[in-house]
Amino acid sequence: MQRIRRDDTVHVIRGRERGKQGQVHEVDTAKNRILVTGINMVKRHQRQQDERTPAGIIEKEAPIHTSNVKLVCSACEQPVRVRFRVRTDGVKVRVCKSCGQDID
Repeated sequence: MQRIRRDDTVHVIRGRERGKQGQVHEVDTAKNRILVTGINMVKRHQRQQDERTPAGIIEKEAPIHTSNVKLVCSACEQPVRVRFRVRTDGVKVRVCKSCGQDID
């Protein structure tokens, strides 16, 4: 089970984007990297492949390592560490370490 999933709100704790928050757009579990909207923007030169793709210098998000972000708890609104718990009905859920609320 993943600690950070798509559509979670995360807080960046390392790097030049430290202190910013954003929504997780994409998760790559094999490389432990995530794409966060509006965070770690880079400029890339791109040729026009067809009439739908823009040409020139474009800005897009670059992946950031999952160890450089913390999940923002919806209950306490703070960047927190995540632990796991199995409920009585047998479902494994993510739990906020500071307030003890279920995140899922």
